[in-house]
Amino acid sequence: MTARDQPLLLGVRHHGPGSARAVRAVLERYEPPAVLIEGPPEADALVALAADEAMRPPVALLAHVPADPGRAAFWPLAEFSPEWVAIRWALAHDVPVRFIDLPAAHSLAMGEGEGDGGEEAEGGGSRGAVSAGRGEADARTAGSGRAAGADDRTPGTGRTAGPDQPADADAAPTPAPDRAAEARIDPVAVLAEAAGYDDPERWWEDVIEHRAHGHRPGNGGESGLTGEDPLAPFEALAEAMTALREAYGVGGHDRDLVREAHMRLRLRDARREFGEGVAVVCGAWHVPALARRTTVTADRQLLKGLPKVKPEVTWVPWTHRRLSRRSGYGAGISSPGWYGHLFSAPDRPIERWMTKIAGLLREEDYAVSSAHVIEAVRLADALAVMRGRPLAGLAEAGDAVRAVLGEGSDAPSALIHDRLVVGDVLGEVPESAPAVPLQRDIARSQRSLRLKPEAAERELDLDLRKETDAGRSRLLHRLRLLGVPWGEPARTRASTGTFRESWRLRWEPELSVRAAEAGIWGTTVEAAATAKARSDAVGTSTLADVTALAERCLLAALPDALPVVMRVLTDRAALDADVGHLAQALPALVRSVRYGDVRGTDAAALGEVATGLAERVFVGLPPACTGLDADGAADMRNHLDATHHAVGLLDEVPADRPGGLRERWAGVLRKLAEREPVPGLLRGRAVRLLLDDGRLAPEDAERLMGLALSAGTPPAEAAGWIEGFAGGDAGGLLLVHDERLLALVDGWLADVPADAFTDVLPLLRRTFAEYDAGVRRTLGELVRRGPAGATGTAAARSDQEAAIPGFGPGLDRDRAAAVLPTLRILLGLPEGMDSTQDTNRTGVAG
Repeated sequence: MTARDQPLLLGVRHHGPGSARAVRAVLERYEPPAVLIEGPPEADALVALAADEAMRPPVALLAHVPADPGRAAFWPLAEFSPEWVAIRWALAHDVPVRFIDLPAAHSLAMGEGEGDGGEEAEGGGSRGAVSAGRGEADARTAGSGRAAGADDRTPGTGRTAGPDQPADADAAPTPAPDRAAEARIDPVAVLAEAAGYDDPERWWEDVIEHRAHGHRPGNGGESGLTGEDPLAPFEALAEAMTALREAYGVGGHDRDLVREAHMRLRLRDARREFGEGVAVVCGAWHVPALARRTTVTADRQLLKGLPKVKPEVTWVPWTHRRLSRRSGYGAGISSPGWYGHLFSAPDRPIERWMTKIAGLLREEDYAVSSAHVIEAVRLADALAVMRGRPLAGLAEAGDAVRAVLGEGSDAPSALIHDRLVVGDVLGEVPESAPAVPLQRDIARSQRSLRLKPEAAERELDLDLRKETDAGRSRLLHRLRLLGVPWGEPARTRASTGTFRESWRLRWEPELSVRAAEAGIWGTTVEAAATAKARSDAVGTSTLADVTALAERCLLAALPDALPVVMRVLTDRAALDADVGHLAQALPALVRSVRYGDVRGTDAAALGEVATGLAERVFVGLPPACTGLDADGAADMRNHLDATHHAVGLLDEVPADRPGGLRERWAGVLRKLAEREPVPGLLRGRAVRLLLDDGRLAPEDAERLMGLALSAGTPPAEAAGWIEGFAGGDAGGLLLVHDERLLALVDGWLADVPADAFTDVLPLLRRTFAEYDAGVRRTLGELVRRGPAGATGTAAARSDQEAAIPGFGPGLDRDRAAAVLPTLRILLGLPEGMDSTQDTNRTGVAG
């Protein structure tokens, strides 16, 4: 150990594997009596948890205000973060650790509206989870979109230190001092520009991180500088930052003056307590300010009168994916998986990286051999030499993978980026870490239901007839109601049926803030969800919102919340006379009635309300459909479809009145179909719904279409009728299989006057654009050929081969014969029947 009479000021860019190695090398060489780290002092009591075996990075310090949990900030730390390396070294050597940044009590209080810019945090969802020092250039903020203390001042780049150690003292160029001191600057960009680089990140990696005197990163050495003082690179970087601070002052980041004043005071306290030689790990931008001599009085004056709140601090899991994001709570590292590899690789990082890629591609059935790996490594090294880089980086490795392993294709690149360059690593924190009661109940529920949170998105199929799956469904629905969307409902084949559900799960770090915020509603998930549902019911303003809430209460199995929701629902339904609102609210109510029985909940009261609501829609819909403009008709068409679907489900529940809901609904549709003041879009839709339900004969549908497409109907009105009748994929198939209807449309379109054609065409194009490409192609062939029998060819055939209405000009015997063996098995026909009999039966069946 070498004694020092000055603090060890270790200026870094955060989340850099090379910077982390360099910090560890200095600590090993000088063995400081204490380690000071840029971070909230409230976390001092939590440092010891970093040595717990259950603590696995990436993790983050979370500070939030219990009275206002949406006011929160994160300080993320990865395995390759210099701060994390310093903490682990100090704990392993029984050296005290202190955080010295501005307390979260002040930074959280200052975050709302008192910063010098910045943006609201993503992901919080409430009143904008603001970060410590919101608006600062310091990247530990949620609002700035970068990670803890990334004092590179790089709003646009966001990436952090690359793969190896800082360079010697001659590496950093001196910037031109003639810039305006008031401008907000990126110091790394200024240094890079002075060195002739157009990319600040490439300069940092080449000059600071990659430069290792011919030593490859990750070769097992600590400093990469044999026989040299590991502190020299930090001194060189401090000299460059000093020149920048002399030229630019605080570079437009005024709040740094307050933060640095607090850091100096904490540093003075540490020097009095532990003596000289304490180590300080902080952003390189702050080093000149910490080295500058000031008075205690001046520093305390800067801190006087700061606003203050009372925060709570804990450790929470973090993810590589969240580290890679440059907005919201992200740390702004573009390649955390790559950095983690560089930090953990004992030697030959490029070779090991290519081997990882080869293994991943083989798992995905790509043909990758050892020769591919060897050639990719050679190409990456050659590219680094050609580009004048000291070592191959991620860009060279990516180009080599694309050329060799991907054989010129970009297809593997997205997979490699998602799985390796970024990665799906999710950190873990010990159970002894402080947490609000609701968070602990969530963790208990996750363990009991064997539903482990994961950073990677995965699909979960549930069978609600099984107790464990039903419990998982309740938990996910309750968390969504609390604003903690760990899972989102998904639509898959496995989710069809009332007893099945499918979810897409992904645990994001900011969900910890959401859970803390939801803690105001209760100490358990069920109690909190019940309290929030009651509050939401009272605060809703529309009938549709109340019905949607009732559905969510049933899905989440919250029987104690339903009485309040039902009382509000009944009041809203009685007072709301808008048919559109009633029709919009009906589907959610009907789903609640239907799925309530599957989940074992009592939905009888909801069934009564839904039936009454449906009957009010039946009465009010016909007059509400008259006198509508195009936009109003389009909205009413959606209500018509929703009501039709809802009635189909609701009629499965016995109705008290004779005839049933479906029969009464069919009567409403008949009124709409034949009522001239109703817009053509709605009349056509009513005919289509009746036809699909079998309550209207094809001949009657043809008659109504003929009337709608008659010469006396305005072309735009007729086009709207067609859109309502034939809209959607099924509408195209209807025209394919019923050439009589297609002939009516074709004949009407041919007779549209030229002056009206330009008005009609966009409406028809919108209708036919919804069809699949195959349906449109078939319709084109049918129109080109003309109606069945029109050419006289079909008329010349025998009655047996005559055109079958709706199925083209006649029977194709060869195509029919190909399916006869399978069809005979399905119909249970005897083996001895000849092909003519089979064909005739097939034709009759058609």
